[in-house]
Amino acid sequence: MVEHERFMKAALDLAVRARAMGEVPVGAVVVLEGRVIGSGHNASMARSDPTAHAEVLAIREASASLGNYRLIGATLYCSVEPCLMCLGAALHARIARVVYGAPDLKVGAIGRLESLRALGADFNHRVETLGGIGAEAAAELLLDFFRERRAVSQGRDPDVTTHEDRERYRSGRNGGASKASCLREEARGFESPPLRHDPGADCSASER
Repeated sequence: MVEHERFMKAALDLAVRARAMGEVPVGAVVVLEGRVIGSGHNASMARSDPTAHAEVLAIREASASLGNYRLIGATLYCSVEPCLMCLGAALHARIARVVYGAPDLKVGAIGRLESLRALGADFNHRVETLGGIGAEAAAELLLDFFRERRAVSQGRDPDVTTHEDRERYRSGRNGGASKASCLREEARGFESPPLRHDPGADCSASER
């Protein structure tokens, strides 16, 4: 567990860097034999690239460093539950384990992959998963980022949190907050049932 926390801290540091660049604060690292071989943070806006998610960039760098697109035995640490695209990249890379922080009720893929299997998807690789590592810190980054964006769009001081903001983020009615609205939910593995719908979360505007 200490090792998980150490590498998640590296992912969270990258998420902070993404936030400073105006990107949605998500970071990721790929670890093999106790060493970081790839890292990345969200950079879709900076690169004008919808695939430039933290996990994808970390996997690309790890593959380049090894000179091999198969990352056998590696662990992917991501501050937020990966989306289907990023989890798909991890599957193609044959990553052994995905460790994530805050769950993402809207586009998180960990709890949805088994649903795809049930519909007939025949993935030839399985990966261990563990959620909730560093979830509080990851969630706070997301909540603060979207709170500030909302305040700026309304011409308010982003350092002042209104009663409306507190209620919105506590209930998960903000688009970005959906990523962090179920911190107490147990880690979901590939053998889990389909992801439950949270009626308290408005998932209409996720911007991952």
